[in-house]
Amino acid sequence: MAGLHSLGLNSIRLPFADALIHDTTVVPDAAVAANPQLRGKTPLQVYDAVVAALTADGFAVILNNHTTTYRFCCGLDGNERWNSGQSTQQWEDDWQFMVNRYKANKRVVGADLRNEVRRDTWDNPNWGMGDAHDENAAFEEAGNKILQADPDMLIIMEGINWSGIPTDITWHTRPMLTPVATLSNTLIRSDKLVYSAHFYAYTGPANTGASSGFGSTGDPRYEDFTPDQLAQVVNDEALFVTQSGQHFTAPVWVSEFGAGGRGSTAGKEQAWFDNFTDILIARDTDFAIWPLVGWADSSGKPLDNWALLSYDSAGKQLGINDPGDWRATDWNKLINAPSLTGQVARSPRWNMLNLDHTDYNVSARMLAQGDWDNGNRKASCPDTQRLVGLGRSDSRGLCTDAGQPAAGSGAFVKVTDERYVTGGDWASGYSKLQCPNNSFAVGYSVHSNAMSSLLCAPAAGPLPTGGRTLWFDRGDNRPATGGSVASDWAPGYYNGQCADNEYIAGVAYTWNWNQGGVPDALLCRPLN
Repeated sequence: MAGLHSLGLNSIRLPFADALIHDTTVVPDAAVAANPQLRGKTPLQVYDAVVAALTADGFAVILNNHTTTYRFCCGLDGNERWNSGQSTQQWEDDWQFMVNRYKANKRVVGADLRNEVRRDTWDNPNWGMGDAHDENAAFEEAGNKILQADPDMLIIMEGINWSGIPTDITWHTRPMLTPVATLSNTLIRSDKLVYSAHFYAYTGPANTGASSGFGSTGDPRYEDFTPDQLAQVVNDEALFVTQSGQHFTAPVWVSEFGAGGRGSTAGKEQAWFDNFTDILIARDTDFAIWPLVGWADSSGKPLDNWALLSYDSAGKQLGINDPGDWRATDWNKLINAPSLTGQVARSPRWNMLNLDHTDYNVSARMLAQGDWDNGNRKASCPDTQRLVGLGRSDSRGLCTDAGQPAAGSGAFVKVTDERYVTGGDWASGYSKLQCPNNSFAVGYSVHSNAMSSLLCAPAAGPLPTGGRTLWFDRGDNRPATGGSVASDWAPGYYNGQCADNEYIAGVAYTWNWNQGGVPDALLCRPLN
């Protein structure tokens, strides 16, 4: 523990394999020779002891589902996706088991859902196709189930690490977080989402990192970029997500980076490490380095010179700050750089709803009530937010808590007709779904992409009536400034969005003129 503290760290990313949960075989004595009290323990019991020791000594622990089996990552190793070698249900059940096992320990702070999701022999992972390889959907579902078990847990979603066949004549790429720009995640606790990404000098935006043979291509590596180019690439692939006030806005954690240290003479990698740590400092980006701990041989030489700390069989430590490790200067520059500390002031959030394939209920209150519009696809905002925008013909929505009115204690109301339309005809010739007075829209349902119902929540006090009709049947109609205006949450379709200081009180649609019942107008009313 003293060695870990000497590195200046306050958190540990602790990998586990799903196999560890189910393995009842005791670990070999040789594997725990330095900790004889762990003899006779199963792998899970050893993991328990590590979690307990780290948290008792003041570290925060992030549980990291690294692999399905014990086989070391990566490539075509049978651990490519969350459902490689197991079902998605088994993976979710394993996460429930781990979260429930440690939720009483409040220094276990995060669930890093899966390491480096990538192509297997036959299939690419994707972000939003709605099939068995859809990482966006799988992570969304698992994250919400974890939050239902432990509302305090950070949900960490790493982007797609690799897609395509890596040859010079076939398509291939490292998407990382780029798909989040148009399809982000909304959790029942929207403030618990963290995105993550990995960066190494020898890999690249379209380079696997292979030096020869299959998988080796002529694509540039991260170490080939100038400092300015590298900063732009890292922003484009990951750090853009930290832009404030967008539907995708969330912290980004670089959960792996590193370089070979003692004995390495790789000049380009060393320059990359210097440049990359400068980026982390400039963007105040939190990180975990790979790996922290390795073995040394009987002469004290590290067997893995990437490790920051190495130990021989007698327990003698050789660390990055001992003479001879070129990384020490950059590491200490990074650790000692000024950074934001303490509680961060809350800022308004915007989060998208996605009915592309199935229901998208992120209201814990509505999830507890079951199917509130049988046979139709349903979306509801987190309980702390309201609906502020809709996409035309794609059934996407936008939620916010900007200026959020206090919620009342009454039941939500599902509106399917015009019984609550008051104050005049605000969309002449169109069918209207309108919330009762003193309530605001928090969800909706569709059949195909046609409006089926509007879900309304009561406010704790009176809300202004009146307002304006916002049409978006012939083009986007969004505020010039305000929330999520610099990002597209319904790409390829018209977007209608009320201002940050308004609430949606109604939606108008028509089946006339072959319009198909999709939303055409919003009734936007002032919050005060």
